[in-house]
Amino acid sequence: MSVGVQSEDEGKTTGSIKLLAFGALGVVFGDIGTSPLYTLKTVLFLSGEAPSPELILGLLSLIFWTLVIVTSLKYAMFAMRIDNRGEGGILALMSLLVNKKHRRPLVIFAGLFGAALIYGDGAITPAISVLSALEGINMILPESKPYIVPLTIVILISLFAIQAIGTSRIGRLFGPIMALWFIVIAALGIWGIAQHPAVLYALNPLYGIRFLFSEGFSSFLVLGGVFLCVTGAEALYADMGHFGKRPIWLAWFGLVFPSLLLNYAGQAALILSGADVTQNIFYRLCPSWMLIPLVILATLATIIASQAIISGAFSMTRQAILLGWLPRLRIKQTSAESYGQIYIGSINWMLMIVTVFLTLFFKSSDNLAAAYGIAVSFTMIMTTGLLFVSMREIWRWSLPVSLLVAGIFFIVDLSFLIANMVKIFDGGYIPLLFAVVVYGVMLVWHHGVKAASCIINEKTLPVLDFLEEVRHNEIPRVPGTAIFLTRSGGTPAVMRWHVMRNGSLHAQVLSLNIFIDNIPRVAHHERLKITKIAPDFWHVIAHYGFIEQPDVAAILGYQEVRDLELDMENVTYYMGHENIIRREGKQRLPAWQRHIFAFMVRNGVHVTDYYHVPSDRVIEISRQVPV
Repeated sequence: MSVGVQSEDEGKTTGSIKLLAFGALGVVFGDIGTSPLYTLKTVLFLSGEAPSPELILGLLSLIFWTLVIVTSLKYAMFAMRIDNRGEGGILALMSLLVNKKHRRPLVIFAGLFGAALIYGDGAITPAISVLSALEGINMILPESKPYIVPLTIVILISLFAIQAIGTSRIGRLFGPIMALWFIVIAALGIWGIAQHPAVLYALNPLYGIRFLFSEGFSSFLVLGGVFLCVTGAEALYADMGHFGKRPIWLAWFGLVFPSLLLNYAGQAALILSGADVTQNIFYRLCPSWMLIPLVILATLATIIASQAIISGAFSMTRQAILLGWLPRLRIKQTSAESYGQIYIGSINWMLMIVTVFLTLFFKSSDNLAAAYGIAVSFTMIMTTGLLFVSMREIWRWSLPVSLLVAGIFFIVDLSFLIANMVKIFDGGYIPLLFAVVVYGVMLVWHHGVKAASCIINEKTLPVLDFLEEVRHNEIPRVPGTAIFLTRSGGTPAVMRWHVMRNGSLHAQVLSLNIFIDNIPRVAHHERLKITKIAPDFWHVIAHYGFIEQPDVAAILGYQEVRDLELDMENVTYYMGHENIIRREGKQRLPAWQRHIFAFMVRNGVHVTDYYHVPSDRVIEISRQVPV
């Protein structure tokens, strides 16, 4: 989720596609690739029965067909064919659909709440992944059990601590390590299958269907554990913009998917051969002489999976900020070569606190598995809803065909969601509460910005009328260039305040409006739209995509701006700072929303830092905004 490469597949050579596929192993497939560590043992625990051959074959059949339907069909073959100019993910899909029709509350809800749920998944994934890997030490040194949780916390804190320095150099090792991981788990799976080849009968979906109806609702609830095999499937779609469709398809169908199937089948075959299921069955596949190297490799793989989740949270946060759904946060670029390599401190430490808390609260991967998956299943059902809209509006499919295809995915997703709902009281409420808080913050910020903008712009004066007032009142024009950041196309409010308070206006004036489009990137030649309003007065609209970082200083370097022959030696930037206060009479925001919004405004990153405005040339004018 943090590799800045060309997103389009067109023009890529076979060699470059293979190279990108290799890189995708370390970014896209870390989460789903480490699921064999805990999925089958969780499913066995939920089944609550002695591992009979019928039960084992039924469980393996469910895992196999879940990987086929959810990951291979829904995400790889359908979702990845719907992109927002090369970008994927639930926010990109939401932006694409909102761009077609503006007032779409259900689409916006699905996109935003689905994105908020990913934060809940991002907090729980590192905890369960690292815990499940380190629990293999118990098989080597049983007396080490009390030290597993402290060691997990040390690794997690270290992982979050290094985020600020960036992972571009370390990231080069991700692909080779994950490639080795998938080769090893595939080899272990083949060895397990050789012990009991009859396990391959589980490819028949009838075994899974029979199991689901064998014990009524209790069998159905096992789907909550089966679902763990596809946590991380969203990454195929979300990371499409970094690698392109074909490299991800090549990595998934060429290595990851076969390796996962072989390993799950190998674990099931070992159980059919009479292996002890009280210990982690994944490590039982491994010969004793190889156990220590496998624990080390598994730990590295889970750290990589956690890194991908953290980087994905950073990328999604930047998208939400630029789309106007989160307050400005300090974003640090950690690599000059890769635009996707960013660090957001507040998100990093928030995730670390929640992840460490979850580790201490649940203490084992078995307990964490009871809470894991519910947030992801909600996200997947939101994605299915957006896919249905896309089938109708983008692919122009008929209603019956769209209902049939999306309906199949919806039934599967809903089944997993219902099965996961029983986890709410076993800790599943924690990622849900986390997601609700994030979603609430998004709504409060968005409503607050709209309310404040209405107040600021409610007395907007046309620029020509304002300049006529300046001329009529004989306001002196002083040497230099003034650049006013504004949200509207009329007279910038901060310019009116400046003239009112200081009684002067620069000889050259540039009104700058930064506009974020509902597309990921804006072409260089489409970046600026410059309109000459009056002599020595220009209005500039700078267009950016929702994965690009606006840069005011860079805007002045564009040829279109240089052609204006501004006095660049004497440039002064003017911007407003709003203090949110209570509005007398009818309020635009409820009191509780106003307090939260005011808190976010006070603690958000200053616009100077966020838009890379030269701080030594900025004059800030403050005013009270009653909402």
